[in-house]
Amino acid sequence: MNNPSFRQIALMGRKGVEGVSDTLKALKTHLVSLGRILFIEEHTAHMLDNQDLIVLPAHRLKEKADLLVVVGGDGSLLDAAHIAVPQELPVLGINRGNLGFLTDITPNNLLKINTILEGNYKKETRFLLEMTVEYKGKIITQGIALNDVVLLSGKITKMIKFDILINNDFVCSQCADGLIVTTPTGSTAYSLSGGGPILHPQLDAIALVSMFPHTLSSRPIVVQAHSQIKIKISSQNEVPLSVSNDGKYQAELTTGSNICIHKYKYLLHLIHPNDYNYYDTLRRKLGWERRD
Repeated sequence: MNNPSFRQIALMGRKGVEGVSDTLKALKTHLVSLGRILFIEEHTAHMLDNQDLIVLPAHRLKEKADLLVVVGGDGSLLDAAHIAVPQELPVLGINRGNLGFLTDITPNNLLKINTILEGNYKKETRFLLEMTVEYKGKIITQGIALNDVVLLSGKITKMIKFDILINNDFVCSQCADGLIVTTPTGSTAYSLSGGGPILHPQLDAIALVSMFPHTLSSRPIVVQAHSQIKIKISSQNEVPLSVSNDGKYQAELTTGSNICIHKYKYLLHLIHPNDYNYYDTLRRKLGWERRD
């Protein structure tokens, strides 16, 4: 598949992940040898102690780069997505984490990058969720999520009471430990541990997964991605509540708050090697049996 080539590359990695610093250094040397112009995200620069690097703040990467290469695991790529998506900057992942559903290339196979940079790659879009918390008609907080928006109790022994509405239609009242609202990308993350379905990344759908609900009849619900989802927090709740997007940005909730969730206007553009296959990734990461 012949696509536009990448000449100006931004590098990003997460501090504290084993092997990231070494891989960034090897990647820098490799890309310079290919004649690429490099830019380093400002919080990554300390891992590359070179004076000849062009350092950019995260929100300005698109001004110079046409590709963001992220070194780390899926958590690192989530961080990168929050930066790259509003800038419409394509992202390529180098896996230094554990599972790595989103990061395709291993550090010992950096030669795969050569063909990608020359335009031989698969490009895939993933949608995100936009979350708004409202209280008495006022917006309290907003955020985006590539994986999921999660409602949680502040006390492990207390359940949460809430109502679910979809496109203003009442669905159900729930009493549960929490609720996961997930994209197809997030369906192999926290939602999977909670018993949610695996959604193919190209499905235009959102799954709602209650966490340990106080009823045996509760099951995950899959709705169209353009649905307007509202979670109404009951005023009967007596425990502190919180909502997070991608497990990173947590906000406390007041009883009587509403969480409004819908599809975000921008997409994540993921770059894969030409031999990328989603089902191969599932089989490898989840330990499914191979056919002989």
